[in-house]
Amino acid sequence: MTDNFHEIPENPTPRQATVGFFNARDGKKIRYAHFAATGRPMKGTVVILPGRNECIEKYFETIRDLSSRGLGSALIDWRGQGASDRLIRDPQRGYVKSFSDYADDLEQFFEEVVLPDCRGPYYILAHSSGALVALLSSPSMVNRVRRMVLIAPFLALPGQRMSMKAIHRLTTLLGLFGLGHRYAAWGPRPKGGTPFEVNKLTTDAARYRRNVHLYDTFPQLALGGPTIRWLRAASEAAQKVSRPEFMAAIKVPMLVVAAGADRVVSTRAVEAYARHLRLGSLLTIDGAAHEILQEADLYREQFLAAFDAFIPGIDDGTL
Repeated sequence: MTDNFHEIPENPTPRQATVGFFNARDGKKIRYAHFAATGRPMKGTVVILPGRNECIEKYFETIRDLSSRGLGSALIDWRGQGASDRLIRDPQRGYVKSFSDYADDLEQFFEEVVLPDCRGPYYILAHSSGALVALLSSPSMVNRVRRMVLIAPFLALPGQRMSMKAIHRLTTLLGLFGLGHRYAAWGPRPKGGTPFEVNKLTTDAARYRRNVHLYDTFPQLALGGPTIRWLRAASEAAQKVSRPEFMAAIKVPMLVVAAGADRVVSTRAVEAYARHLRLGSLLTIDGAAHEILQEADLYREQFLAAFDAFIPGIDDGTL
């Protein structure tokens, strides 16, 4: 079924698609989709965890890449974004109470959709704040997923900006003054998006304009900036997964991919995190901006080659 997908001509829905909703434990409706592989032999399912202000449709190109490799895909729109239920009155504001809510939704997604409806074995491919959720959920994923690939996980801000500890203190204080629903940055999304020349997400003009067109055509899928409460939740999660005892307990092999020209998250923090993982390996793609899966072919193909080498059975035809 394709009734609940949002298509534009340059971003058609991949083949063998299913879309639906499940009710989270607190009653919120969470949109999900899964896509069967077209390539043979079939080699399992990749659970894709998008970043903030991303939706299922933004990953159609990546889904086709995986499908041709014999891998199905399964995705959700996180609560508060995409076509899932928004959480506060203004649907433009990126909001969540806690990243544990995302982790709970991911757990339910596995139980109700992925395990019964998608072919194993299972892998996770996660981006930015979605990669932070993947790390937060890693203890419950030990016996479910074989490997994780994390792209530019949101662990710290770039440059010499505030630490996550300082951000958590400030946003907690602002929340006590009743400001948690206020924008922490940027404000509402402008029609037409940010001009390509000053965007921080990708160097690929065609892919950037495709994504802008998608959100201009279906503005209900898009978000403005994050709220103070969202940033508090993110900083709290980043601190938790960065504790030495938490990192030492991670038992799922991970490939951590850093974007060398990232201006959204700290590349230095991503690289340092990967080097301290017992079962982690690191790839830095020099010159790539934050959204590597939306990047120019020069960078995107480097990522896909590393993905093929890391996920068992992709490059050698076996499992």
